[in-house]
Amino acid sequence: MIINVNSVNKVGFIDIEIDPKLDLIEEIQKLKHEKNAIILAHYYQTPDIQDIADFVGDSLALSQKIVDIESDIIVFAGVRFMAETAKILSPEKKVLLPDTNAGCSLADSCKYEDFIKFLKNYPNYTVVTYVNTTAEIKSLSDICCTSSNAIKIVNSISKDKGIVFAPDKNLGSYIKSVTGRENMVIWDGACHVHEEFSLEAILEIKKINPDAKLIAHPECKKPILLIADFIGSTAELLRFSTNDNSNKYIVATESGIIHQMKKENPDKIFISPPPKATNCGCSECFFMKMITLKKIYLTLKYELPEILLDSDLMSRARKPIQRMIEISK
Repeated sequence: MIINVNSVNKVGFIDIEIDPKLDLIEEIQKLKHEKNAIILAHYYQTPDIQDIADFVGDSLALSQKIVDIESDIIVFAGVRFMAETAKILSPEKKVLLPDTNAGCSLADSCKYEDFIKFLKNYPNYTVVTYVNTTAEIKSLSDICCTSSNAIKIVNSISKDKGIVFAPDKNLGSYIKSVTGRENMVIWDGACHVHEEFSLEAILEIKKINPDAKLIAHPECKKPILLIADFIGSTAELLRFSTNDNSNKYIVATESGIIHQMKKENPDKIFISPPPKATNCGCSECFFMKMITLKKIYLTLKYELPEILLDSDLMSRARKPIQRMIEISK
C-alpha cells in the first residue's frame, strides 16, 4: 500500500482499513520493540491507551520524563501542544502524534498574533504561560508552568515584578488568590471541559452523595473551587484520593483520570459530574479521545504523522520550559 506522506501529515491521521482480527496491543508492542519507540500518555486518554503506554502522567510529569528518554521515537498519546513540547525538548528524536487534529481548546484560546498585541501593554512584565499553549506562545514566554507547579513558579518571581499569566483565566485567578499577587494580569482563556462544569449539577450530586468529597482541578470556575474539599492538578487529585481516608469522591476534572484512581483505589467510588446540569454524561475532552489504539498502531507502522517545528522556534520555546523544569526539581 502506498502512503502519501504529505497528505497524512496534513489530515492528521491515517485513514486506512486494517484487519479487524489484528491484535492491536500485540502489534503495537512488536513495533515498539522493533523501532525503539516509547509511548507517552496523558491521564485523560482512554483506559486502553493508558494501560499500553510506557509512561502515564500529567503535563509536568510528561515534560520531565521527555528529558530522560533514550528511545529513538516518541509516540505521544495526548494533544498537539504536548507532542510539540516533546519535540522542543528532544529535537533530535522523531515525535509522532497519532492524530494532529487532536488540539486543545485552551491553547486555541490564545492566538499568537493576539498575544503579541496584548503583551505590548505590559512591556516590563514577566510572562508566565501554562504549558497548554502552542510552541509560538511558549516562544514569547519567560517561563512556563503547569497546574502542578504554577504556585511555585509564580512565587519564584520577585513580588515587585508584574506578571502576565496566560492562557487559563480560572487557573490564573486561583493562583492570584493563593499567592496574593495583585500585580498579575490574566489572559481571558479557558478549557472547555473545566469551564462547563455545572455548580448546580455538582450540588445535586452532593445531595445524593453527602459523604462524597469534591476534588477539583484549578481550571474549574471559582464557585466550584469555593466548595471543593481539595483543589489540585490531575496528579495531585490522584494522590489525594489515594492518601485520603474517604471512600467516595466527586471528581471535577476530565474523567480519564478516574481510570488511574480506580486502579490505585479499587474499593473507593469516583463520580464524574456532567459538564452541564442537563447533561447526563461524564465530562470528556473530545480532543484527547481522538487518539485510539488503531491510530497508535498505524502511527508506529508508518511513523506518521510527525511533529516538525522550525529550529529557531524550538530554541526560543525551549528556554521557558527548561526554566520551569529546573525550578520544579
